[in-house]
Amino acid sequence: MNTTNIIVRKAKPEDAAVVARAVAMAIGDEQALRAYCGDDYLAVLTAIAATDGTQYSWQGALIAEVDGASAGAVVGYDGAQLNTLREGTFAVLREHIGRIPTIADETEAGEYYLDSVGVLPEFRGMGIGRALVSAFCEKAFAEGSARVGLIVDYENPQAEILYRSLGFERVGTRLFFGHRMWHLQRSVG
Repeated sequence: MNTTNIIVRKAKPEDAAVVARAVAMAIGDEQALRAYCGDDYLAVLTAIAATDGTQYSWQGALIAEVDGASAGAVVGYDGAQLNTLREGTFAVLREHIGRIPTIADETEAGEYYLDSVGVLPEFRGMGIGRALVSAFCEKAFAEGSARVGLIVDYENPQAEILYRSLGFERVGTRLFFGHRMWHLQRSVG
């Protein structure tokens, strides 16, 4: 496939399954996914992505397409909205699995948070992750945010290399889903 045919667009409600797959890939740890969403975690993540006002809602997502096929997604939000968006997420979790997990805060006010990015396996190595992260930053800055933040697992140095090549810098550490994470930010400009 030709990488010149990558198009990044705003997500639509019918993209919820692609957003859910991206979130699952970003979390990456099946044990954490099951603890967070239950055994049928992909169906639960799809329900969350299909619901307005949640952390992983299609409303905060961008979709990458290659030759008209969905290839990956990025989803995020204003860090100041974390608690409000979590309330929506937790309502879906209560409905589907009857409980809500305890989760550390991964962002805060003052940054537009890149929550999850994932590229479907058959499209990896084509520059899609780079295109999604770049488009996400452009969107955040165009909407008036001064900083984009994200966390990346210490044990995923390739992802950190990608983010650093796009202008992100380490600003701290966080513990999330039992993993040590670098907190990275990129400032406008």
